[in-house]
Amino acid sequence: MFSNFSIFALVKKYLFIILAALLAISATDGAYEKYIEKYAPIARSEMKRTGVPASITLAQGLVESAAGQSALAVKANNHFGIKCHADWRGKKMYRDDDKENECFRVYSNPEASFRDHSDFLRYRDRYKGLFELEPTDYKAWAVGLKSAGYATDPRYAEKLVKVIEEYRLYRFDQDTVVPETPQVVEQPVEVKPVKVQEEYHFSLSRTVYEINGVPCIYAVEGDDYASIAAVNGLFLKELLSFNDLKASEPLKAGDVVFLKAKKNKGARGSEKYIFGEEPESLRAVSQRFGVKLSAIRRMNKLSADYKPAEGDTIVLRRR
Repeated sequence: MFSNFSIFALVKKYLFIILAALLAISATDGAYEKYIEKYAPIARSEMKRTGVPASITLAQGLVESAAGQSALAVKANNHFGIKCHADWRGKKMYRDDDKENECFRVYSNPEASFRDHSDFLRYRDRYKGLFELEPTDYKAWAVGLKSAGYATDPRYAEKLVKVIEEYRLYRFDQDTVVPETPQVVEQPVEVKPVKVQEEYHFSLSRTVYEINGVPCIYAVEGDDYASIAAVNGLFLKELLSFNDLKASEPLKAGDVVFLKAKKNKGARGSEKYIFGEEPESLRAVSQRFGVKLSAIRRMNKLSADYKPAEGDTIVLRRR
């Protein structure tokens, strides 16, 4: 039989456990609300700048940094668990994560962490599909982030959506002007056949597009630079210079061929580019964004023999 004292002690013990649990929940809620109040303006500002939904930014910050209370957030101002990668030149902090002693970025303040997070998503190929989604579709963004490999947790998307809905973070996506993603503008033009000395194989019914405001076409099977130059009334060397080539190279179907000189800087919204896992040349990036290869080298102080590595960041447009 229990004595009155033992029953009282048992009740007191469980009341203490319940009270502690309630206090812990209250403390967590308080921390989340304070975090949201503090960083919502930054998240909205970043949404206007890059198009990353404020709700997603805040949810990731809350989950990744434990509402700003994780060691990374406190000691390194790193709210999103972003690792160093090859291009990081700032301070570093080492912690065990997926592997032992992994390198994480250290920021001078939380605002720098938020800005780097936006750029990390905006300028990496693996996340480019996210910017085709509606900025208010936080569920699709959460799933997209997980699918693109942002986190290894199989429930990552579910956690983000839960936080967004529980704290109504979607309200910060409303009435926020999102920058337009640079689009390839189609400009149909009539291309007339011309008489040439040699026999070329090319299509005379072509569509001219624009990348960064520079007219271009996409090569089809059988194209070469000489045939494209001839049908567009250009000298071969002239066309090669527009495309940063000194000598003609074989063309593959889908290759971009510029018909005028590329720009000295990228379009708005394409201020920089971060190289991914797949090998890619500097000229390939130059062609993709319609920026002169010489201009990219000059802006980034790169030598002629520079070879990009995964994680390298290059500037395409100075602010």
